[in-house]
Amino acid sequence: MNTRKNIFTMLGLAGLFAVGYAAPTRAQEFSEVTVTGEGISKDAAKKDAMRKAMEEGGKVEISSHSQAENFVLIRDSIFARAEGFITEHKVLQEGEGAGGTFTCKIWAKVSRSAIATTWGEVQNILDQIGRPGIAIFIKETIDNQVQDSSILESKLEERLIKAGFDVYNGAQLKAIAEKESADALAEDNIAKLQGIAKSFSAQIFITGHANANAAGVANLAGQEVAMYNGDAVAKMYYTDTGKLLASESIPNWRGGARGIFTHSPQAGKKALENSGVDLIEKIYATVMQQWCTQVTAGGEVRLEIEGISMGDAIKLKKKIAAIPGVETVNGPQLDKGIATFRIVAKMTAEQMVEHLVEGEFEQMIDIVDAKLNRIQAKKK
Repeated sequence: MNTRKNIFTMLGLAGLFAVGYAAPTRAQEFSEVTVTGEGISKDAAKKDAMRKAMEEGGKVEISSHSQAENFVLIRDSIFARAEGFITEHKVLQEGEGAGGTFTCKIWAKVSRSAIATTWGEVQNILDQIGRPGIAIFIKETIDNQVQDSSILESKLEERLIKAGFDVYNGAQLKAIAEKESADALAEDNIAKLQGIAKSFSAQIFITGHANANAAGVANLAGQEVAMYNGDAVAKMYYTDTGKLLASESIPNWRGGARGIFTHSPQAGKKALENSGVDLIEKIYATVMQQWCTQVTAGGEVRLEIEGISMGDAIKLKKKIAAIPGVETVNGPQLDKGIATFRIVAKMTAEQMVEHLVEGEFEQMIDIVDAKLNRIQAKKK
């Protein structure tokens, strides 16, 4: 009897142990979701669907960081590269939406582990270098008259500030430009703009133009409306190197405001405001994509060394290639006594400098200056 009782007691304890001490289950690595995106074109609708799929599939990982510093900046950086976190997808349905838009319904398989890893990488970079700075100047005209302030510029500033960037606007750039020369903010004076953006320690600068010109008066639903046509272009550059990162444009749009006169500044401003919605989102998506690529996939760091021979430069190249985090080293290109290396690395210039001031590097070169994408040095 006692033996039988002991057996049941042991079985009961074993059952409790199995329930109370079950091995932890492994977190789900992938999520499968079905979502619908919307946009002004089929491509834009699909991109919106991919972003929504990533947001839905990775909501557990994303929400776990909701209280983190720079949450919006990190989240939108990752969203900009949504396709990189979707391992499989199928377009289930495409069509026209309301108001001339397009819709795209997709099934997608989202890598939750990749989202978690990338979040940590971006967070780590931000902890080391702080929030990225962006300088913006958009020249805006209505009926060929340059405006004191730019609607497109202010809307873009607002979008980037909300995301967590440090933004320096056109008024700040103008103040410095006026001290230097009258043409410093000319649309094609990229070198001057680059220099002004550097003075703010901005990593990226955006410049371009937006124009609105009278296109007659139309009768819309019984109302006289002054109509305007226009165009807009915005280009984005790295401040340190002047490298063009992206060029976005809207070749033609149309808008207006109530009025019986052909020339109406209010109608022109409304046309510019209408056009800005799409262009701002295109620029914003590009900024985030470039930023996330820089900090996770490896961006280009340019190393310029003055006074070094080709032989020493080649020796140095082998040492740079051995630095952890360096993917490839291109160059050296020797011009006017300066050897230039273009280094693809998962680090900023400031981080690379930490390696270049130690060991054998310290005996070969002196670091003169370092920004996000550029290091300047001299041969010892």
